[in-house]
Amino acid sequence: MNRRALIKITGTQRLGDDSDKIEMTTVGSLEETEDKYIFRYNEELEPPKSPINVKLSINKDEKRVELMRTGAFGSLLIIERSKRNLCTYGSEYGDLLMGIYGRNIENNFDKDHGTFTFGYDIDVNGALTSQNEVKIKFRLNQEINN
Repeated sequence: MNRRALIKITGTQRLGDDSDKIEMTTVGSLEETEDKYIFRYNEELEPPKSPINVKLSINKDEKRVELMRTGAFGSLLIIERSKRNLCTYGSEYGDLLMGIYGRNIENNFDKDHGTFTFGYDIDVNGALTSQNEVKIKFRLNQEINN
C-alpha cells in the first residue's frame, strides 16, 4: 500500500573544514514492504529541464539504502553499512564512477511519521571527495490509489 507523505530531506556534505547543507520539502509516497521502506518523490529542476524521479529504498534491518534517480540524469547509489560500492552518478556533463562507503543507517518509523538517517563517504579515483549525512523526516496522511 502506498501512502502519501510529506517528506523533508536535509543533506549535509563535508570535506575538511568546508560544509554545505541542502534542504528540500516535497510531497511523495511511502510504500512499506516486508523488508523495506520505499519513498518515491520528484526533484524539480530549473525549467525547461524535466524533474528527476527518485526512488529511495531503506532496508528495515538498517544494512542497505538504495537511491535511484531517473530522468534527464540517472544514477544508482548503493549505501551499505561498513562496505564500499562502486556506483554511477549521472550529470549534465556525463556519468561519473564513484566509490560509496556506508557509515551508518538508522530508521525510526512510527505509525504515521518518522525519521531515517544515513551517512556515507564518496571517493573518486580513491580520493575522498565528501562525507555525507542525509536525514529524512516524514509524515504520512492518506492512501494513494495506483
